[in-house]
Amino acid sequence: MAELRHSSSIGSRATSSPLKRDEDTTPLVADNQVYNDDHGRHSFRDRDRPFWVNLQALFPYFGEEYRVSPYISKISLALLSLILLAGLVSIPSIWNRLNAPYLCRKDGIVLHCPHVKESPSLWENPYSATTSWKPCAEHRDGVISDLPPANETTGYIFIHAEGGLNQQRIAICNAVAVAKIMNATLILPVLKQDQIWKDQTKFEDIFDVDHFIDYLKYDVRIVRDIPEWFTDKTELFTSIRRTVKNIPKYASAQFYIDNVLPRVKEKKIMALKPFVDRLGYDNVPQEINRLRCRVNYHALKFLPDIEQMADNLASRMRNRTGNSNPYMALHLRFEKGMVGLSFCDFVGTREEKVKMAEYRKKEWPRRYKNGSHLWQLALQKRKEGRCPLEPGEVAVILRAMGYPKETQIYVASGQVYGGQNRMAPLRNMFPNLVTKEELASKEEIDGFRKHVTSLAALDFLVCLKSDVFVMTHGGNFAKLIIGARRYMGHRQKSIKPDKGLMSKSFGDPYMGWATFVEDVIVTHQTRTGLPEETFPNYDLWENPLTPCMCKD
Repeated sequence: MAELRHSSSIGSRATSSPLKRDEDTTPLVADNQVYNDDHGRHSFRDRDRPFWVNLQALFPYFGEEYRVSPYISKISLALLSLILLAGLVSIPSIWNRLNAPYLCRKDGIVLHCPHVKESPSLWENPYSATTSWKPCAEHRDGVISDLPPANETTGYIFIHAEGGLNQQRIAICNAVAVAKIMNATLILPVLKQDQIWKDQTKFEDIFDVDHFIDYLKYDVRIVRDIPEWFTDKTELFTSIRRTVKNIPKYASAQFYIDNVLPRVKEKKIMALKPFVDRLGYDNVPQEINRLRCRVNYHALKFLPDIEQMADNLASRMRNRTGNSNPYMALHLRFEKGMVGLSFCDFVGTREEKVKMAEYRKKEWPRRYKNGSHLWQLALQKRKEGRCPLEPGEVAVILRAMGYPKETQIYVASGQVYGGQNRMAPLRNMFPNLVTKEELASKEEIDGFRKHVTSLAALDFLVCLKSDVFVMTHGGNFAKLIIGARRYMGHRQKSIKPDKGLMSKSFGDPYMGWATFVEDVIVTHQTRTGLPEETFPNYDLWENPLTPCMCKD
């Protein structure tokens, strides 16, 4: 069950250890919960004493001296009157605090939040018309290629694109850019086998190779395979003499010219690995960044059958009510691995917390150490907005934004940590919640199960085509979706929740629903996927404004 009041709030609600908190500490109001702030503060004997006896204990002047000193008694009466008046004035405030206006009422594993009036701009980006940016990384007619003949390039480079689909996509874009920087020929990248899913997808199993090579023919020379004259192909995968391994993260263009190019010229064929994030953003020429956008948004196209299936899923989402309806795509990052890696604290039973602690100790022993420092770390990360949003938190934020119960939501997610109980608050508040497995028939989905990356590609495209896209945590998937929607016209809303502010609101036990709604709406008015001015070390994939977009 998602807890909407985290232990990051200031006050006595926070305990000193995550293992001391359990599902009974949730500050959501239960149906039959009664608050009695005076319980236990005074003994029954004190409560049974007459009112004036207690006054005498508090104010000694109400004893025998009262008869002796009328002047002092007047002062005492005046003081008592002021205290009583202050008490009467503060009664509403005290009552409100004792009956804190929690955001939503908890009924078992279901959340009940007040209704919010639906905004006219709920399904559109209200500020998109105020910008005049348009995409300009595509090829233009009449471009003259400056590529040298095939036999005059500096050599061949080869990379393994590691990780999941979206990390592989970024690596491919960077590989094209590096080949351009060194004037080298790029061998079609190999998608490295995923160690978790044991997926052996090849480039041609996901992307349209012919389109990829043809679209970039004026920029970089690309070949499908290692040239025939290089007979010992296994050497390229295993030999250290054929590998450049000292490339730092976010390396500059000059680094490749000074340190990698000489080795490519000498050996004629070199592998670059590892190649994750091995090219910077603000330390390379703008035309190179524009080329990366050209690869990402124009050259890399999924195979026709993947595109067609994604179109079918998007169409089904828009016709689930029998009439044409908009739909939201939600990228929910709350898998066990993500929860563990975040080292954030989440509401749960004592048993769940113990198991999560054991999991973290096993998977990340260096970060875990003895675990004594993790509670304070978890509080700090939540305060800074670096924790994944729980499904219940997502539900409350969306309701505060004004999305009604009838909203059609496509969920792109792995297996959610906590299962159906964790998903219950979101699913009960928004029952029209579906995945690709629920939209498509078993036969349709089975056709894509051979390659796990194909399933990820379907999620990517359905989210890309949605009327509203909502991310709940960082990652390459969300970055690429938001960046593509910005590049393609930013007419569609892409919501990136302010998790730091939301954490503060969830942790405030005295914030009422109306105040929370106002904070959510005001905070996210401009967090809707509009192009943003870039800054040093910006992320090109999430915000392609400066190098890849231009004004009318």
